[in-house]
Amino acid sequence: MTTAYSESSTERTPGRAWTIRLTGHADRSATVTCGTAACRMPPRSRNLAVLRAFAAQHVAAHAKAATVRPNAACHCRAQRCATHEHTRVHCAGTVVLILRHDPTVGRVWTLEEVCESCAPLISNATILARAARTRAPAPAEAAKKIAVPAQSGVPGGFFSSPSAAPVGEPTSRRPGRAAHQPRRGAGALT
Repeated sequence: MTTAYSESSTERTPGRAWTIRLTGHADRSATVTCGTAACRMPPRSRNLAVLRAFAAQHVAAHAKAATVRPNAACHCRAQRCATHEHTRVHCAGTVVLILRHDPTVGRVWTLEEVCESCAPLISNATILARAARTRAPAPAEAAKKIAVPAQSGVPGGFFSSPSAAPVGEPTSRRPGRAAHQPRRGAGALT
């Protein structure tokens, strides 16, 4: 007996986000931080140009390594669409990977998995990648993965209706009362 196809196309995983920040300090030095704990960052430095270039390269490395998942939920929606709160939209469409970076400030780079509806509404966002379309299993493939019982009768050898009995077996009804007779006086108008 085979097992049923267990992967559901409606199951969503939370959308991912990576944030890289260039943070200045009072002594005119700066640091680069990444939201991923495993990433190694350069030490604190006064050379902002080098740190800014490192941050841009680091976000590019995350974008290259990230595969956009087609079953990801919109990260923007998880944040209650705060990046475009004056424009409401229903999250829909395929998942895209965007880069949010305001060049006038130049201190924060954010990669996010969001839906196609939210992506154009987010300011300073650039779409970097789209999720690959998943192919639904063909009906023949799906039929192979669904378990079908050998006999569709009711347990114990009896069948739910006389017409469901296998060919060649006699169909008999249980002896019982005659057809239902209406009660006297019920429904009669006087």
